Amino acid sequence: MGSVTVPKSSQDSTVDGLETGDRQVLLVDAEIDDVPAAEPTRVGSRRTLAYLGVCLILIGLNLRTVFSSFAAVLPEATADAGLPGWAVVVLTTVPVTLLGVFAPLAPVLARRFGAERVLLGAMALLTAGLLLRPLEVGDAGHLPALLAGTAACGAAISLCNVLLPGLVKRDFPHRLGLMGGLYTTAICASAALGAGFTYPVFSATGEWTAALWFWALPAGVVLLLFLPLAIRQRHSRHQTAHGGVNVWRSAVAWQVTIFMVLQAMMSFSVFAWLAPILRERGADGSTAGVIVSVSIVLQMLGSLFAPALATRFRDQRAINTVVALMTGGGFALSIFGPLELIWLWTGLLGLGQGSLTAVALTMIMVRTRDGHTAAHLSGMMQGVGYGVGSTGTLMVGQLHQATGSFAAAGALFLAVGSLAAVFGYRAGRNRFIGG
Repeated sequence: MGSVTVPKSSQDSTVDGLETGDRQVLLVDAEIDDVPAAEPTRVGSRRTLAYLGVCLILIGLNLRTVFSSFAAVLPEATADAGLPGWAVVVLTTVPVTLLGVFAPLAPVLARRFGAERVLLGAMALLTAGLLLRPLEVGDAGHLPALLAGTAACGAAISLCNVLLPGLVKRDFPHRLGLMGGLYTTAICASAALGAGFTYPVFSATGEWTAALWFWALPAGVVLLLFLPLAIRQRHSRHQTAHGGVNVWRSAVAWQVTIFMVLQAMMSFSVFAWLAPILRERGADGSTAGVIVSVSIVLQMLGSLFAPALATRFRDQRAINTVVALMTGGGFALSIFGPLELIWLWTGLLGLGQGSLTAVALTMIMVRTRDGHTAAHLSGMMQGVGYGVGSTGTLMVGQLHQATGSFAAAGALFLAVGSLAAVFGYRAGRNRFIGG
């Protein structure tokens, strides 16, 4: 799912973490129910262990470029490839939907083949998808390859999202604070890089296809770097331990999950639509890319400080409500607010969105008493959160197609932000899943 950094004193009886000064890093382990327990990656030396750490961070650095890179050249791709309106909507929605669809499959595959080899396969699939999506397929044009490549990328990223935090936790228990922070930062930086560098590549080459192909290069490099480590891992078959709290029957778990759904609706809509929104308002491609990148960098700041602030209080009702309203309001102001203040609106959006994502993830820790329940809640939040949360990008695209502007999307996200505040308030109450 991801990682959050929290004060050591906040929840002494909850999920596993490692003290780092006065803070803990939570990394949810998707393989926590495996019997026997999954073994750490065999590395043989400290130098190889450091090499593994670099590979895992570089994998994280490739997990969001697919979302923000296509948005950066969306007008050019749409015009040149003659994409119909429905195709643009599907291309911005499918990868997010697949994050939820394939999330439950990741632990099953890891149990059968080993987490390292599944990660290797996911990176191969991601590289193949990035190479495929700009291809032109005869008379059919670019659309078939765009659809197939984007779907492959979404499936690959879903597997990485689920398995990567557990590997970081399992292989670096002595450096969990450092590795958890680097891993989280790499994922945020991935979205910022995709937003900021895609349009300059287009400007230099004059081809939107080249701008998209560019992102297959770092993915392919990481695939080759990780290959020797992954293929030499031996793996024994595991079974699944049963029992424990059924999160699907918990009202608290559903409140947290719906909070995650509403967060995801806004988060991935930023990746998919903020650059086109800014360009429709008059910003050129390079400026729009820079603005989106800066907004995502501010997300990183929000994600660093919000969990520590949230867990200082007895409950999280206030902070959940505030950051949800900041995000919805920042998104709406980016559409409706005066253009001369666009840096302020997108800055508010970035800080709000980063904080909102982080406190939604923090709910995994503060609403559970043990690592098994946390892992099950994380799986529920990913499957439902990303699967249903993808309707945000879908609705923005449909509203734009129907009305010819993003004004209706601004009203939509005022409503989504308000609903997120309501469910964030309920999820923030000081209660535990399972009583």
